[in-house]
Amino acid sequence: MSITILGIESSCDDTSAAVIRDRQLLSNVIAGQEVHKAYGGVVPELASRAHQQNIIPVVHRALELASLSASDIDALAFTRGPGLLGSLLVGTSFVKGFALSRGIPMVDVNHLQGHVLAHFVQTEKTTEAPAFPFLCLLVSGGHSQLVLVRDYLDMEIIGQTIDDAAGEAFDKCAKVMGLPYPGGPIVDKLASEGDPKRFTFSKPRLEGYNYSFSGLKTSFLYFLRDELKNDPDFIEKNKNDLAASLQKTIIDILMDKLKKAVKDTGIKEVALAGGVSANSGLRNAVLKEADKRHWKTFIPEFRFTTDNAAMIAITGYFKYRQGLFADQSVTPLARMPF
Repeated sequence: MSITILGIESSCDDTSAAVIRDRQLLSNVIAGQEVHKAYGGVVPELASRAHQQNIIPVVHRALELASLSASDIDALAFTRGPGLLGSLLVGTSFVKGFALSRGIPMVDVNHLQGHVLAHFVQTEKTTEAPAFPFLCLLVSGGHSQLVLVRDYLDMEIIGQTIDDAAGEAFDKCAKVMGLPYPGGPIVDKLASEGDPKRFTFSKPRLEGYNYSFSGLKTSFLYFLRDELKNDPDFIEKNKNDLAASLQKTIIDILMDKLKKAVKDTGIKEVALAGGVSANSGLRNAVLKEADKRHWKTFIPEFRFTTDNAAMIAITGYFKYRQGLFADQSVTPLARMPF
């Protein structure tokens, strides 16, 4: 018997709804929020208000594209956390009302586990999913983690950032350069025309698999401060090389720990996940290393790198099969244990 899941994602500034039947994706609709660009980052209050405006049209469109109605849904999966509490409340409240009105179960989903399990969504482009166990490098604006994945719902964080995330480092360093938000994609574009070896920035020295990016941000800031004293046009004159050197440093930090984890565990199935997995430099670095060290790599489609409800729906599907349901007393969590 088929299982049809409606997934809802509202952890930050994207309102998304997706429909999955078993593992097959039927629709995945995302509404972004342009309002935050004027502030150089996501404003939580504005985000939650936009979610309230977007969620009903987004769900309606997702059902429409899937050629289904509300009565065809077997269960609702939603992001419980981690994320912005106001944004999460919108999604959670909507799902509670929907589930209560239809008399169907709810499944709460950890947003980060969703990123990992996005690799198991079946689409017309799907070729192969990772085999267990595998290592997943999960990198986004708020998180940088190395995850050991033993099964669909059996995951262990073996390394994570002790301060800032890789995506945050991209965005904040881009802001120092005067680039618009979000800065990561712009840095990636500029880096393609720059010399990654032109400038050198600080790298952390941490034992194990943990990351740190605060030192890099400070190094980058002080470097620009000193150079601008001598030449006020330094950033404009060297924008491409700065972007390329910054990107190379962040990727080197990420790759050093990933290579160490593969070597120590002996696991050569390697996946990327999260918003920063869309970065062309990181993708190329993983593919290059895979060719050199005979890894089997899994890189998500671009539409599954950023926040989306397809990853929430697929996680809900696996939890549904194990009978792991939430009740009406469930509350969202800004910080949620992995």
